[in-house]
Amino acid sequence: SLGLKKLEGKVRDVYTHPTGDFVVLVTTDRVSAFDRILASIPCKGQVLSQVSAWWFSKTSDIIANHVLASPDPNVVIGKKCQVFPIEFVVRGYITGTTSTSMWTNYAKGVRNYCGLVLPEGLVQNQKLAANVVTPTTKETEHDRLISPEEIASEGWMKKEDYDFCAAKALELFQRGQEIALAHGLLLVDTKYEFGRDAAGNILLVDEIHTPDSSRYWLADSYPARFAAGQTPNSIDKDIIRRWYNEHCDPYKDETLPKAPADLIVTLATRYIELYERITGVAFEIGVPDGNPIERIHSNLSKWLQERA
Repeated sequence: SLGLKKLEGKVRDVYTHPTGDFVVLVTTDRVSAFDRILASIPCKGQVLSQVSAWWFSKTSDIIANHVLASPDPNVVIGKKCQVFPIEFVVRGYITGTTSTSMWTNYAKGVRNYCGLVLPEGLVQNQKLAANVVTPTTKETEHDRLISPEEIASEGWMKKEDYDFCAAKALELFQRGQEIALAHGLLLVDTKYEFGRDAAGNILLVDEIHTPDSSRYWLADSYPARFAAGQTPNSIDKDIIRRWYNEHCDPYKDETLPKAPADLIVTLATRYIELYERITGVAFEIGVPDGNPIERIHSNLSKWLQERA
């Protein structure tokens, strides 16, 4: 009814206007992993949208981003860009549970990972000697690990564009780690996406340092838990990834079990805790007694009218 065309993603619904130079990103409460939607987490969409907005503002000196406005707690209006088909995954620790994670591959004997030669003797959840970029392709069915050389040879990106984005990704990650540590958190790994606007500028797009795109551990308990071989205390969606790994084969099983209610509540609580830790602001549910769809529609309508 607003003249927008919808493209439904796993977590975000993207709306485009036929004549506009912007995209509307509506972040839902859906949580995805293993290339599947697993559950719906209350308040998750709002947390992701607002955490992203906070981080975009704290990193705009490193690279410009696509944000034009945020007319609703679940909505970001972004400049329309041609998004590069590569996800820039940056890792500071060797960990993970998915098929593309560094630890999953290392445990299987892989030592050449995204063009990096990994040393023998690394231990799960160990801090790496330096932060590294480990890119993946953005494909419909399943993301694929890829090296910088393959990105250029297969025509995914020009080498100079890749090198620029990789360098910016490392700068963003370092900034993220510094700020997170000041709030008692370890930014373990994350992913970034970049795109080119109509003027030819490369911008940071999508999201940044959210508990969906990133892994966060509690800094104070990490040393003791790592020394004891225990899983670090996390404050991101990794707890639901681990639960599904323990209760089924999330890649192969046609039907997945339903996540238990206490896990949903725990995850919602941790998302909100992350928002409050990072921003230093108490979380407020956007119009708690109202219909979120009606609220989003109303706020978007106002923004479009003001822009017209």
